[in-house]
Amino acid sequence: MDKKGIFYALGAYFSWGLLPVYWKALEIVPALQILGHRIVWSFALIGVIILVRREWGTFRHSIGSSSTLLYTGLASGLLGVNWLVYIWAVNSDHIVESSLGYFINPLVSVLLGVIFFKEKLRSTQWVAVGLAALGVLYLTFYYGTPPWISLVLALTFGFYGLLKKKSSLEALHGLGLEMTFLFLPALAYLLFVQTQGNGSFVQDGLATTLLLVITGVVTALPILLFGFAARSIPLSMVGLLQYIAPTLQFLLGVLVYAEPFTHQRLVGFSIIWLALLIYWLEGLAFHRRATSPDIAY
Repeated sequence: MDKKGIFYALGAYFSWGLLPVYWKALEIVPALQILGHRIVWSFALIGVIILVRREWGTFRHSIGSSSTLLYTGLASGLLGVNWLVYIWAVNSDHIVESSLGYFINPLVSVLLGVIFFKEKLRSTQWVAVGLAALGVLYLTFYYGTPPWISLVLALTFGFYGLLKKKSSLEALHGLGLEMTFLFLPALAYLLFVQTQGNGSFVQDGLATTLLLVITGVVTALPILLFGFAARSIPLSMVGLLQYIAPTLQFLLGVLVYAEPFTHQRLVGFSIIWLALLIYWLEGLAFHRRATSPDIAY
């Protein structure tokens, strides 16, 4: 196993896990403006990277098919919604609930695989999915409303992954095309709020302006690290490490930003964590059985 790949994966997941700290530093900026800057500066940075790596011709050739444009266009819309809800949730003191969305996302992806790719789940996997659903229902019952932030994040990212599975674009080119779809609407919105005197760029000080510009780096760097990692370490290792990000987000919400974590939330989260543990252990056991050589006596 490539040790560099593990470090790349750790870098990606720790970056995503600590992202709430960055969005909190931009708390005075409306979520929609942060999203707009994230798109615009990501578009610019990825464009520079593609040019520096002399991949413009490859990029232009890889996006030529109508199916790629269709799937990536839909994926870009889902990604925009996911980013907006996440930024708003963090800066509205809902980090804990947003972390739940990324905890249950793997199980949502499993269900989408069953529905759209006719994948079959083993009985223990169904137990894990059922437990996760029970945890969500428990939280809904006690709070009188579904954990909609968690569900929106899990569903948008789940369907985003579904569309990415249908695309042949590698990580950098895929994100570049997604930002291309979102760039003009984002730029138009930012120019509008600036001309109306409501924009945060420059007007809210140098520190805020620099943080808005660096959103491009904050967005692109973890994706590049993840792309390098995914090509050099086993998928099972990627699956294990992916829980670093929501765990860090959860700890930040409870320990650093003092978001309430009631007994009811503890019970609901614990049911979902148990579901994830069962799902992971079952997958690990199945993988070992599938890869262990037969012993002949």
